[in-house]
Amino acid sequence: MSVAGTYATKIKSPMGEQAGTFTVVDGGDGSFTGSVSGAMGSMDVEDGKIDGNTLTWKMNMVVPMPMTLNCEATVDGDTLTGKVNAGAFGDMPLSGERQG
Repeated sequence: MSVAGTYATKIKSPMGEQAGTFTVVDGGDGSFTGSVSGAMGSMDVEDGKIDGNTLTWKMNMVVPMPMTLNCEATVDGDTLTGKVNAGAFGDMPLSGERQG
């Protein structure tokens, strides 16, 4: 099954649980593009890589402070689980369900 799709996600951050929509567009060559959008705005996927059912990517957050987020998630069927590393704030759990 492809990892591509739209996922309703939740990140457990120091500012509370952040809900969002994560879109994965498979590039067909081991890469992907997409974005994450939520209450604090939208961030584009950078350097998205697909290895089997594992996704790794970066995002540049600007709100509430500028920071590069390093992300990793594994897709199992329609479920996504992983983590978002926010530098000095450490790892934040990420979970999601494929929509549609």
